[in-house]
Amino acid sequence: MTTERTSLAGVHDSAPSGARGETSCGSAARARPTPTDPHVVVLSGANVVLPTGTVPGGRVIVEGTRIAGSAPVGAPTVDLRNHWVVPGFVDMHNHGGGGASFTSGTVEEILKGIHTHRLHGTTTLVASTVTGDMDGLAHRAGLLSELAEQGDLAGIHFEGPFISPCRKGAHSEELLRDPDPAEVRKLIDAARGRASMVTLATELPGGIDSVRLLAEHGVIAAIGHTDATYEQTVEAIDAGATVATHLFNAMPTLGHRSPGPIAALLEDERITVELINDGVHLHPASLQLAFHHAGGDRVAFITDAMDAAGFGDGRYMLGPLEVEVSEGVARLVEGGSIAGSTLTLDRAFKRAVTVDRLPIEDVVSAIAANPARSLGLYDRVGSLEPGKDADLVVLDADFELKGVMRRGEWVVDPQLG
Repeated sequence: MTTERTSLAGVHDSAPSGARGETSCGSAARARPTPTDPHVVVLSGANVVLPTGTVPGGRVIVEGTRIAGSAPVGAPTVDLRNHWVVPGFVDMHNHGGGGASFTSGTVEEILKGIHTHRLHGTTTLVASTVTGDMDGLAHRAGLLSELAEQGDLAGIHFEGPFISPCRKGAHSEELLRDPDPAEVRKLIDAARGRASMVTLATELPGGIDSVRLLAEHGVIAAIGHTDATYEQTVEAIDAGATVATHLFNAMPTLGHRSPGPIAALLEDERITVELINDGVHLHPASLQLAFHHAGGDRVAFITDAMDAAGFGDGRYMLGPLEVEVSEGVARLVEGGSIAGSTLTLDRAFKRAVTVDRLPIEDVVSAIAANPARSLGLYDRVGSLEPGKDADLVVLDADFELKGVMRRGEWVVDPQLG
């Protein structure tokens, strides 16, 4: 398929879960393609998950790079009976994959890492850095911004250096610093308008002023790697913070007299909470707690992946720190702290449905719609609606990935799998 306008899914947005149909979703008036137009394809017969619910036996119409609501007579069809079609996954927190690091890799290596995650369903990806010296981070921001300008990345997330030494996780303590607004501004300027998010320990000196600075510049202020109290977290949210970086991890535990940041982040409707659903970072009960209190519309599944995702066990570098990956679990060689993950979002999806027993509609929201909304990208990605990018994932009846389409092109072709 080529790079022209697209067309999608054949049910009204108001159709309830379980409704059948192939009526138009509606699209801007334009000339209809001819029956022989090679840029149109109909994905037919699958369980299609729309914002309004799941449509058994639905169809998705792709024309060029986008989704629309109707197709010409005789358009080619891909039979996807006994499969699911869901929106392409959106990962707002990812450090690398395929053996490549977004923090230290060359352009070619970074593209390899991006492609690795696309093979696992992530069609929209924000590249995350780790703590480093300010000049090095600014230089990395310039390189990553070029890839964002080309459309390979959706933006840049700075995780560190403005985090608490008490909750540093897999970050170099000697490179940590307080969130001075001038230094925060240096990084977002270096990103040339492509900074999506900065993770901060907002209780540190300059933290609240930095949150306000980020909010003024349209950059997400994320609370994470923090030792904040409940009250300090509430203050940061009121100042403009909108995301919890990998909730539960690298922050004080939930206490009955000292509820800490977890309670504040779960209870506030302004906060999107990131969760790493790999079976390592979270006990299943913690995931259920987050969904119960935040609801399906405020959870964002992330990978927090490092180089080994989609690549294998071995020794790796995460910034200046050495990491040992064994049986898919990444830990610092010195100290043993968990150092990111080897997760891919197709595995997070399957686990959420089959192990955690979450409704598939909630899982789709957590893995596509909610992160897209948080990033300000929901007008283009995150759901299967006419006019949006033709980004989608095909899963079989066991929720194994069988196909990935990005902007109308098959990354993984379900007909060849």
